[in-house]
Amino acid sequence: MNKEELILEIAKATCTKAEAGKALDAVTEAIKRALKKGDKVTLAGFGTFSVAKRSARNGRNPQTGALIKIAAKKVPKFTAGKALKDYVK
Repeated sequence: MNKEELILEIAKATCTKAEAGKALDAVTEAIKRALKKGDKVTLAGFGTFSVAKRSARNGRNPQTGALIKIAAKKVPKFTAGKALKDYVK
């Protein structure tokens, strides 16, 4: 399912397509802002969005085999909640 299909599903259940698009954009922006601040976003029955830290490490260039340093960085992470895991079973 892509973003457009998700908007159509939301619109079927609640409102117009334009309003559903605005609502989805507002939710994703709110999640991004919270993650940028380092906060967790927990949606009960669905899951948790958080930020994980990856430490610096050594890697290899697959074309040349040369060692390269990979810098430390923060990455977004999603952990599915129990209700979502049970639903997908």
